[in-house]
Amino acid sequence: MRLELPIDHFRLLGVGPTCDAQTVLHTLQLRIDRAPQQGFTPETLQARSDVLRSTAELLTDSERREAYEADLTALASSDPSLMPALEFPSHWELAALLLLLEAGQPLECFELTCRALHPPQAPALGSGREADLALLAGLSCVAAAHELEQRRRYEQAARVLRQGMQQLQRMGQLPKIRLEIDDALRALRPYRVLDLLSRELTSSAERAEGLALLEELVQERGGLDASTATGMTASEFQTFFKQIRGYLTVQEQVDLFSRWASGSSAASFLAATALTASGFAQRKPERILEALARLQTSGQEALRPRVACLQLLVGQVEAAQASFAASADAQLRAWAEQQSDDPLAQLCAYCRDWLRRDVLPGYRDLEADPDLEAYFADRDVQAWVERQDHPAAPSSSPAEPVAEAPAENPFNSWNPELSWPDPGQEPAPGPVVQTEDQRDPAPRGRRRRAMASIKRLRSRRRRTWILAGGGFVVLVLLASFAAQRLLKQPPTPLPVESSTPGKPVPPKPEVPPAPVVPAPEVPAPAATTGLPLRADAPSDAQLRALLTAWLGAKAAVLAGLQPDQTPADLAGPIQVKRLEQQQAENRATSTTQDVRATVESFTVEERNTSRITATVKLRYSERPLDAAGQPVGPATELDLTNRYVFGRGADGLWRMVSFQRL
Repeated sequence: MRLELPIDHFRLLGVGPTCDAQTVLHTLQLRIDRAPQQGFTPETLQARSDVLRSTAELLTDSERREAYEADLTALASSDPSLMPALEFPSHWELAALLLLLEAGQPLECFELTCRALHPPQAPALGSGREADLALLAGLSCVAAAHELEQRRRYEQAARVLRQGMQQLQRMGQLPKIRLEIDDALRALRPYRVLDLLSRELTSSAERAEGLALLEELVQERGGLDASTATGMTASEFQTFFKQIRGYLTVQEQVDLFSRWASGSSAASFLAATALTASGFAQRKPERILEALARLQTSGQEALRPRVACLQLLVGQVEAAQASFAASADAQLRAWAEQQSDDPLAQLCAYCRDWLRRDVLPGYRDLEADPDLEAYFADRDVQAWVERQDHPAAPSSSPAEPVAEAPAENPFNSWNPELSWPDPGQEPAPGPVVQTEDQRDPAPRGRRRRAMASIKRLRSRRRRTWILAGGGFVVLVLLASFAAQRLLKQPPTPLPVESSTPGKPVPPKPEVPPAPVVPAPEVPAPAATTGLPLRADAPSDAQLRALLTAWLGAKAAVLAGLQPDQTPADLAGPIQVKRLEQQQAENRATSTTQDVRATVESFTVEERNTSRITATVKLRYSERPLDAAGQPVGPATELDLTNRYVFGRGADGLWRMVSFQRL
C-alpha cells in the first residue's frame, strides 16, 4: 500500500525551484546531519535519510528534473487549485510523514498519522512503528495547534489538541507530550472564550460553549477576587475580563455575576451594575431595588452617590436627597452646585450622568438613553413604586460614619476609587438614611415641600442634558411616590468612568487607600486530618493529606479500582469530570493505568478563609496496562512541580479545585 503526501520534491528537501545541483547536495548533507532528536527509532531515521537522498538524486539529474518541472507546470496550468503530491512505498511511510512535519505542514501530518494509527492499518502494540507514530502524532498535534492559533483559528486548534490527547491517552504513551498538550489547552481557553462569545447572538450553541468555558476559567481561578490565578496573572485576567464584558448581553451578565457574587465583592458590584442597566432599560424597578440592596451592604463611602441614584430610581426621593447630601465631598458638591442650586436637580443631574457613563454602556444587546422623564412616565414604573407602601424600619443618621474600608483587593485597579472587602470578611455595615416618612408622618407637608422645589426648578433655565423641558413631569412623578423604605444590607461594586467632551463630569469621591491586611497566620490544629476536610483554617498537614488522598483516589479510579474516598469530596467538579473522562476512555479501549504519585514537599504560598494556594513537588510515575493487567511498555517517571489551589465550597468542604505546572 502506497502513501500519498501533499508535497513536492523541492519542499521535501527544503530548496527553491531555481537552486542548482551544488545547493541541492549541500542542503542534503545538512538535513542528514541534523536529524530529529525527539526519540524516533533508528529505522525511521535511516528511512528519512534514504528519502532525502532519493529526492536529491532526482533534483541533481538534469533530465529527470526537467521532466518533473514540466509535470509541475502542466498541473498548475490545468487547474491552479490542484496541489502536487508524492507517493511513497509503505516502508517509507514513517519517514515521509516525518519529513512532511519538517516541511512545515503539521496539520496534514497529524491527520495522516491519526489515520495510520486506526484500523485496519493500526500497528502492533509495543512495536517500534507504534512508538514512532505516537511520537509523530504528539509532535504534529502541538505544532498544528500552534499554527492554527497564530492564524486565530482557536476552536480548530482546540479540536486538534483534544484529538491528539485522546490518541495518546488511548495508547497510554508519551506523558510529557500529554502534559504539553494539556498546558496548550489551558493557555488557549481565554482566546476560545473571546472567539465563541464574539459570535452572533443567533449562534446559541457556540455562545453557550463560550459561557461554559468562562465559568470553568473563573471557577478554576478561584473567583474574580483571587489575587493569583492559573494560567494568567491578575492584570492579564482583568484585561481579558474587560474585553469579555462587551460581548455579553445584559441578562448574561446578570446571571453570571449573580452566581459568582457569593464571597466575591467584585462580582457583587458587577451584578449590581448589570441589574441597574437591565432595570432602567427594561423599566423593571424591582431589579434596581435588588442592585440597591447589594450596594447598601458594602458600607463604602465612595458608593454613597450611587446609592442615592438607585434610591431615586425606585422612588425613594427624600432618602435619595439625604444620601446624596451626606455623601458629597467638597469637589462633588462644587460640581453639583454648577448644575443647579436646587438639591433635587443636582441629584437628577448626577444620576443621569452616572447612567450614561457607567451603567448603560458595555452590553451586547442594550442601547438605552438615560432619559429620566421617560423612565418615570412609564406606567409599569409608576405602578411598581406606588405599591411600595410599607413603612421602613428606624435607622441611623445620614451622617453616621462608615466603617473603615477593608483590605485592598486586586480588582481595585479597575476603578481606583473603590476598595473591596476580603471575600472571607463580613461586609461592614453601610450608612442608613432616615426617610422623610419617619421624620414627618404628614405626607401633605412632604408633598408641599416637593412641589415648592419643583416650582423653583421650573423658574430657572437648566442645562438641556439634565432633565430638559420634561423636568417638571419627572419631579411631579417623583414627589407623588410617597412610600420609602430601606432595604436589607448585602456585597460591593466596580464602575467604569468616562467623560463626554463639552459636558462637565462629576468628580469621583476621594477614598483613602485601604490598608493591606496580611494573610492571617493560622495555627496548626491538633491532629485532625480527617477527610472530608471541614476545618475553618486547615493546617499544612491537613491540606497535604487532602492532596495525597485525591492523588490516591485518582490512581485507584484509573486502575479500575474503588477509591477509599469519594473523589467529589476531595476535588472540584472540573477535576472530577476530567477523571471521569479518562476512566471512560480507558473502558472504551479495555485498558487501565498504573499511576503512582508521591508528595515530596508541600509549601503554602497564600491563604484566606475561602482559598489556599500551595507549591508542591511530586514524584510521578505512569504505566499503561492491557486488558489482562499486563504492562504495555516501560513506566514513565517524572519529577513535577505544581501549584495547587484549594477552595472551600458552600457546603464547608475544602477541595483541590485546580492546579498549574510550574
